[in-house]
Amino acid sequence: MIPFNFQYSKPKTIQEAIEQYYLYKNQDKMPFYMSGGTELITLGRLNVVYTNAVIDLKGIPEYSSMFFYEQYLVIGGGATLSNIEDENVFPLLSQTVSEIADRTARNKITIAGNICAQIFYREAVLPLLISDGYIGIAGTEGIIYHPINIIFDQQLQLADGQFVFTILIEKSYTTLPFVSIKRRRQGNNGYPLVTVASIKKDQEIRLAISGLCAFPFRSIEMEKVLNDKSLAVEDRVKKSLEFIPGQVLSDVEGSAEYRLFVLKNTMIDIIYKLEGDPVEG
Repeated sequence: MIPFNFQYSKPKTIQEAIEQYYLYKNQDKMPFYMSGGTELITLGRLNVVYTNAVIDLKGIPEYSSMFFYEQYLVIGGGATLSNIEDENVFPLLSQTVSEIADRTARNKITIAGNICAQIFYREAVLPLLISDGYIGIAGTEGIIYHPINIIFDQQLQLADGQFVFTILIEKSYTTLPFVSIKRRRQGNNGYPLVTVASIKKDQEIRLAISGLCAFPFRSIEMEKVLNDKSLAVEDRVKKSLEFIPGQVLSDVEGSAEYRLFVLKNTMIDIIYKLEGDPVEG
């Protein structure tokens, strides 16, 4: 059980949701947008998250939709990870989210909830970073679309009262060659050491990484080195590690040195899969 009481509302439109948020604020409450509810339940029990006013966004019909429109794949922020996995309209995203938690949890976790979560993994954002996605942010001015590589800096930069309503991805990215690898310390159980999502576009590799630092990231500097084919593959990977944009984590899952070791071998595997293993021809 969640160890605190809260008021609950389920608006049917974006405007109603925003109005309800500020109504609660004016009542000196601490409003909380909810899509799947898993973070509120999990972190609420740990006293990490507290709210006394919940706004359930699942009452907005378009919030959970997923479809192609003109040159874009449109994914509602309320689309669950299991729905994304099953529909498989963006295979890289589907494979990446298919290894988050278990099936029961993925039935509730939404893509917006994962991207905005307080945990540092947030793997669902990785495919979006390397596919130049757009995030539709709902606020008092309506829905405004921002390039994700501008609005996401260690975490999604949301102003008070805003929430992720939709995600746009150019259709061309959904058919590119890709590799998504999650490496754990022990088989398929437990939290990941690192997760790497990658695509090959215009003969160059793009990748985004989760689990290495306290935030998911894409590093253009790392990619430049990785795509320098004048260097041997292992040298490309080793040199790219000089551009990691934060401190490498060291915790019960693995030391910083071990994480770097795992990442190095993962990146080598990705290069060979996307460029072809020269030994195999």
